[in-house]
Amino acid sequence: MKRAVIIGASSGIGREVSKILLAEGWIIGIAARREDKLLEIKELNPAMVEVCVMDVTDKEAPRRLLDLVGRMGGVNLFVYCSGVGHQNPRLDADTELDTVGVNVFGFTQMVDTMFNYMADNLGGDIAVVSSIAGTKGLGAAPSYSASKAYQNTYIQALEQLSNMRRLHIRFTDIRPGFVDTPLLSGSGSYPMLMDKTYVAREIVKAVTAHRHVKIIDWRYSILVFFWRLIPRRLWRRMDVTNKKL
Repeated sequence: MKRAVIIGASSGIGREVSKILLAEGWIIGIAARREDKLLEIKELNPAMVEVCVMDVTDKEAPRRLLDLVGRMGGVNLFVYCSGVGHQNPRLDADTELDTVGVNVFGFTQMVDTMFNYMADNLGGDIAVVSSIAGTKGLGAAPSYSASKAYQNTYIQALEQLSNMRRLHIRFTDIRPGFVDTPLLSGSGSYPMLMDKTYVAREIVKAVTAHRHVKIIDWRYSILVFFWRLIPRRLWRRMDVTNKKL
């Protein structure tokens, strides 16, 4: 049986990925802070779903993750969808540190836990939903863009480490643009907003095809291409906002 763990499954992209994998016959382990939302997914097919209430920033989270995997009888695919992001032009310190806590500390301890588990258990696939925001430092969202750049680089480093150690662990770095999820609610209007179900389908396709990096969708691929061409001396003078800061 195919077995997948999805972290951040209570809402948004993670919830949609969970439902797609479940419909395709996967046994899934779903984790997030909100138990009621996880139980809604379990009700779709109770025999195929294991639930774990977890905060990725808690030091007990790695133990909870391994317990979840044990109850499932192993795992072939790990999907990390948990994350926070805020526009913070006033540079509120609590907002910045909260973002770093989830997107850097929480991300690192969860991915490391699964890497080490797969290293000892014949490998598997690790997919992380990062963001195109990691392409450049964004003045409107400093810690968010920096934390996503960290995720991009960390995945690349672990991919190299897997090859160095001759492990059978594959990575997919998923980099969506703006997605219509609760993460963006109440923070202004966004161009090229994508439907979360469409994005989830693209994620499953990318993981199945063993893509190393997947930008969703083609419009954002073009945008990122031109972003990378902008010299640093010009980028630092640009006003990149959604006009409601």
